[in-house]
Amino acid sequence: MGSLTHFSALLSHTPTSLTFLHPVNNHGNPRASKLQSQKAFRPQRQVLPTYPLQKWNLSKRNLIRRSTLDEAAVLDPPPSLPTSSESEKTDPVDVASLKLKLLSAVSGLNRGLAANEEDLRKADDAAKELEAVGGPVDLSVELDKLQGRWKLIYSSAFSSRTLGGSRPGPPTGRLLPITLGQVFQRIDIVSKDFDNIVELQLGTPWPIPPVEVTATLAHKFELIGPAKVKIVFEKTTVKTTGNLSQLPPFEVPRIPDALRPPSNTGNGEFEVTYLDSDTRITRGDRGEVRVFVIS
Repeated sequence: MGSLTHFSALLSHTPTSLTFLHPVNNHGNPRASKLQSQKAFRPQRQVLPTYPLQKWNLSKRNLIRRSTLDEAAVLDPPPSLPTSSESEKTDPVDVASLKLKLLSAVSGLNRGLAANEEDLRKADDAAKELEAVGGPVDLSVELDKLQGRWKLIYSSAFSSRTLGGSRPGPPTGRLLPITLGQVFQRIDIVSKDFDNIVELQLGTPWPIPPVEVTATLAHKFELIGPAKVKIVFEKTTVKTTGNLSQLPPFEVPRIPDALRPPSNTGNGEFEVTYLDSDTRITRGDRGEVRVFVIS
């Protein structure tokens, strides 16, 4: 009896969705009763509104396009505009072409001995272009670039037709007893040695062949500015070459300072106006322009 009471209470709290369990008037048709029960148990589907197919596809394309653009805006932002400093940058000047221009200007001048006023101007202009591109030289950080043996290919001072350049020196020329050969500078940044090495050919009476010698003018150098160098003369050593190369070198006696002209003390100053690993331009204390290449 208690069980029946409990079952009656359970039925009284059953949701209305289960009312299909109650007998339904189906005119006594068992099959209709079964279908009615299944229909009542089947959940109702929600009918969504329909849109024309073409309109739905267009909306879908717009949605995809908008999504793609939004994603690209996050992943690939537009590049920022260059700053004023970046926009002012120009392509680097072809230093090699400026070097070639300078070498072309001084070629055929016999290191400056055959230069006229027009040749001097062209060489000076070409040197200034290379100096402007290279910028200021700071030997306090670039001193190691001076190290080595440098070959002189041009000196505006030689246009004076003397080996002393702007200073007094022995004359040179085809009919004179001294012919200038190659000129080098040997620089040692550790020992501070600065040697000017000059190859000379000394004329002799016929039939004696000319005497070939190499004169080494030894100096010490010091920096007196960011790009300025001072050299102090020490001695001159001469060594015969060619057929007389077996002779020992000898030191040329130095003229006493009291007898030496004030303009030819052997000391000098110059400024390095361009310097890289293979080319060097200097301007002397008397305005001489010299061009060297590493040897």
